[in-house]
Amino acid sequence: MLLFYVKNCNLLKLKKLLPFLFILILFSCEKKKKKEAVIKKVEVKKPKPVVKYGFIFDNYKIINDTIKEGESFGLIMGRYNVPFPKINEIATKIKDTFDVRRIRAGKPYTLLMSKDSIQKPQIFIYKNNKVNATIINFKDSAITSYHYKKPIKLIERKVAGKITSNFSNAIDSLGFNAVLANEIADIYAWTVDFYRLQKDDTFKIIFEEKFINDTVSVGYGKIKAAVFNHRGKDLYAYRYVADSIKKEAAYYDNEAGLLRRQFLKSPIKFKYRISSRYNLKRKIKLYGNKVRPHRGTDFAAAYGTPIMTTASGTVIESARRGGNGNYVKIRHNSTYTTQYLHMKRRKVRVGDYVKQGEVIGWVGMTGNTSGPHVCYRFWKNGKQVDPFRQKLPSAKPMKEALKPHYFKFITPIQRELDSIPVSLQKEEILEINETTERKRNDTTKDKPNKNDSLEKTNKAL
Repeated sequence: MLLFYVKNCNLLKLKKLLPFLFILILFSCEKKKKKEAVIKKVEVKKPKPVVKYGFIFDNYKIINDTIKEGESFGLIMGRYNVPFPKINEIATKIKDTFDVRRIRAGKPYTLLMSKDSIQKPQIFIYKNNKVNATIINFKDSAITSYHYKKPIKLIERKVAGKITSNFSNAIDSLGFNAVLANEIADIYAWTVDFYRLQKDDTFKIIFEEKFINDTVSVGYGKIKAAVFNHRGKDLYAYRYVADSIKKEAAYYDNEAGLLRRQFLKSPIKFKYRISSRYNLKRKIKLYGNKVRPHRGTDFAAAYGTPIMTTASGTVIESARRGGNGNYVKIRHNSTYTTQYLHMKRRKVRVGDYVKQGEVIGWVGMTGNTSGPHVCYRFWKNGKQVDPFRQKLPSAKPMKEALKPHYFKFITPIQRELDSIPVSLQKEEILEINETTERKRNDTTKDKPNKNDSLEKTNKAL
C-alpha cells in the first residue's frame, strides 16, 4: 500500500511539472530557430570572378598604367624585373604579329603578374583603343601574341535636327560627335554643298551606334538611311547592296539613282568658303590689279585642313614650284585631270593611285597666296575649265532588273524616316532594335543575283 501511495504521489508531481516542461521545450526550439535564422542572414555569397580580355583577373596582381614619353616595351618589362634575354625572346617570337617598337606614348596597358611573393609578370595587354587590344602571353615557355576585340553591341538610333548655323553644330547639339557628321557628309558629298546649307533646312538619320560594356560608346556602325530637306526638297539616301557577290554597299535615292558621282563637289569636306571662282577676266591685287585669268576655284579654309582628291586617279605630279607652291596633279582618265595648289605639305608621290576622298595634302600658304586656301584646277581634254559649269559623268547606275527589289526594300525605311519628328531633342532620341554585332560571313552562302539573296545580303551588310 505504501509503495502504491508513493508512486501515485510521483505521478501527481510529474503531471504538475508537465506544463512547465512543455514551455521549456518550446522556448528552447524557438531559440534554436532564431539562431538558425541569424546564421542564414549573415551568409555571404562569393563574388563573381572578374573576367577581362579572356583572363580571370582575380588570379593575378594587376598593374594598370599608361606608356610615358620615351618608354619602350623593354624598359617597362625591365622595371618589373623581366631579364633582358627574356625580353629579347618575347620581341623575337611575336614580331610577325606585333612589333614591340611600335608602342606609343599615351596608350594604356595592363600587366598581369603572379599573386605569389615573386610577382612575376606573365601577360602584357596593350590597349590600341577602347575596343581593340594586343595581348602578349609569356606565362609559359610558349610565348604568344594575338589581337583581342571586345564584344560590341549595336543600337539602332533615329535622330532629327534643324540647321541653325552649320551641319557639324547641329549634330553636336544632338550629343553626337564629328565622326557622324563626316560620314553623312561622305554620303551626300556629290549632291549637297554643306557650305550652302540654309537655316531651317532639316535632316533625319537612322544609324547604328556601337557600345562596349552596354554603356560606353565607341563609334558608329552603318548609316541605314537619311533624308535632307534642302530648299524645300527632300534628298533621300538609302544604304543598299546591289551586287551580292562583291557585297559593296552604296547609297541610292528614292528613284534608285546612285548618289555617288565621278567627282566630288569640293576638295575640302567642311568649314570652307569659295573665296574666288574661275574667272578669265579677274583683276588681282597681288599683280597690281592687272587682269590675269584665274583658271581655278579657291577654297579658303583653316591652315592645315585636309585636302581630298575629288576623284580616283593616278598622281602625275607632286612638287613645289614657283607661284603654285606645293601642289599635286592627278590624272583620272583620258578626259579629266585635277590639280591642287598652295599646300602646306603633300602626302602623295608621283605614281601613287589615290581613291576618291583620300587625303593628298593639307591647306597651306606656299607660292603666291595672301591667305590659307587650296586653288582647285580642272582639266577636260587638256583644257582648263570651270568644274561647276561642266556636265560631269555619273557613276555606274543600278541595273534595271534590281529596281523592283530596291523599291520594295526602301518602302518601309522611307516610312520610318518620314515618321521621325523634326522636333526630336537630344533627350528624346530613340533607341530601338538592340542587336549584337553580326558576323560578316553570315551571308557567304547566299546565291548571287536573286531576290532572296539580295534580301539576306542587305540585312546582313
